[in-house]
Amino acid sequence: MSQPLLTILKYVFLAVLYLFFVRVLRAVWTELREPKIATVERVLTVPETALVPAVATRIPEDDPAGPSEALVEVTSNGSSGRRFPLGNETSLGRSPGCGVALPGDTFVSQVHARIFRRDGSVWVEDLGSTNGTFLNGTRVGPPLAMQVGDRLRVGQTILELSP
Repeated sequence: MSQPLLTILKYVFLAVLYLFFVRVLRAVWTELREPKIATVERVLTVPETALVPAVATRIPEDDPAGPSEALVEVTSNGSSGRRFPLGNETSLGRSPGCGVALPGDTFVSQVHARIFRRDGSVWVEDLGSTNGTFLNGTRVGPPLAMQVGDRLRVGQTILELSP
């Protein structure tokens, strides 16, 4: 081989090696950073003719009028059939502090995703997990609405939304 070709190949190899290290550092950074905390607010609007301005109120944590859906574990590395009741906002992950704690699934991030209620619907949002969150086989990026019977895959665990 000619000397200029070997030099070009050497630089290409170094560029690929640096890109690999950048991807590894990005994955580590994503796993170690604090999770995004989002608040869900319901805004009550008042007609313009009223003298009272619009008021923002927080949805109470234990809404007795709200539906009582739960996630049921369908498959996992360990057990199956566990039931996780959902509140107004529930986090999923390996961390013991998560509402749906999956410590046995090593493909799940510490705080992997969150499930929350908005306008009477249940929504799921990925929180920047390394392996992604999938709703009925579709990768979740921005929040997606869930229906009863939908299957949510985080890591190697499949959870189903049940009434």
